[in-house]
Amino acid sequence: MSHKAPKQEFICTNRKAYHDYFLEGNCEAGLVLLGTEVKSLRAGRANLRDSYAGVKDGELYLYNTHISPYPQAHQFNHEPTRPRKLLLHKRQIDKLVGRVTQSGYTLVPLKLYFKDGRAKLELALGKGKKLYDKRRSIKERDESREVQRVMKERDYRR
Repeated sequence: MSHKAPKQEFICTNRKAYHDYFLEGNCEAGLVLLGTEVKSLRAGRANLRDSYAGVKDGELYLYNTHISPYPQAHQFNHEPTRPRKLLLHKRQIDKLVGRVTQSGYTLVPLKLYFKDGRAKLELALGKGKKLYDKRRSIKERDESREVQRVMKERDYRR
């Protein structure tokens, strides 16, 4: 009996989140979507920049995620930035809400993808970076690139 790995099809990533937050504790959540939203996601027409997850009435919602209107839907289209409900187990929601109530933490969406035909969102707990932290991250990234470049040149010389 062979077990196949679930097929994942990436739609978009939130690259800005890696720059703006210290990230920890990833989790996967399902999304409640309309039919036109699913069709737009399959076409890759989504943007996670400036989006976040928040708690409302004990449930998690995704805010400010832009899913473009589906061109063939005409008057039956969805609103592009409407709040979308996230599907998680109650225990997971309670755990995340407990961490978010701590000072400085927020729920940041990282990736939007299809897994076995269902839309999924990868969430992480994020603590905002200060400007000097961002500068330090950029400096460390540039230094590691320089080291990699030098190591690559050494390998070519041998």
